[in-house]
Amino acid sequence: MDNQNSLNYCKKCELEISGNFCTNCGNAAELRRIDGRYIANEVTSVLNFDRGILYTIKELLIRPGLTVRKFIAEDRNRLVKPVIFIIISSLLYSVLRGLLKFEDGYVYYDNSTYSTATVMFEWVQNNYGYGNLIMGVFIALWTKLLFRKHPYNFYEILILLCFVMGIGMIILAVFGAVQGLTDLKVLQFGGMLFFIYSTWAIGQFFDGKKFASYLKAFFAYLLGLITFSIGVLLIGHLIDLFFQM
Repeated sequence: MDNQNSLNYCKKCELEISGNFCTNCGNAAELRRIDGRYIANEVTSVLNFDRGILYTIKELLIRPGLTVRKFIAEDRNRLVKPVIFIIISSLLYSVLRGLLKFEDGYVYYDNSTYSTATVMFEWVQNNYGYGNLIMGVFIALWTKLLFRKHPYNFYEILILLCFVMGIGMIILAVFGAVQGLTDLKVLQFGGMLFFIYSTWAIGQFFDGKKFASYLKAFFAYLLGLITFSIGVLLIGHLIDLFFQM
C-alpha cells in the first residue's frame, strides 16, 4: 500500500512515471519552482543563437528558403513559432515607432477625409501583427497560384510568409529607429529592402536556382499587397454605401 502511494503519475496524461519524465508526453514528473534562475533560463532560451528569437532571425537572414523548408519538413523546435514571430516583430516595429515618432513607412493612406476604409487602414497601422497575418493570406493565395506546380499547400506557404514578413518588420524597425534617432529619411530604403528580401526569400524557398522563381515571388508579393488594399477599399466603400441608404 505504501509502495503504491509512492508512485508518481503524470499530471498531464495521468500515466505512471518511473523516471523524471513521462514516457508518453514528455512532461516532467516534478515541475521546477519559478524563481530568479528559472526566469533567467527562460530569457536565455529565447535570446540565444542555438534556438529562439535570435537564432530564428539569424537563419532567416542567411538562408530563409532552406530554413523554412527545414521547419516545415524536418525540425519545428529550433525556430520561434511563425505566428508568434510575426506578432513579436510587428510589435517591435510599433513600439519603436511610438517611442521614436518616426513617420510610418509601411501602410500609406489618406486620412484627410473620413471613411470606413481609412479607419480600416488605420487599424492595420496600429495592429501590424494581425494586419500582417491578413495581408499574408492575400500574398499566400497569389503565391500558391503562381507556384501551383510545387507541392506546398496554402498553409505551408502562409507559414513561409509569417517568417518573411516578420523579418521585413524587423528591417523596417531598424531603419525606422535610425530615422527617429538621426532625422535621416532612410525608412523608404527599409521598405525597398523589405520588398527585395521578400522576393529573395520566397524565390529561394521554391527554387533558388531559377530566375523565374524570383520573378514569380516578386509578382506574388506585389499582387498580394495590391489585392489586399483593393479589398480594404471595396469593403470600406460597401459599408459606407450601406449606412448611406
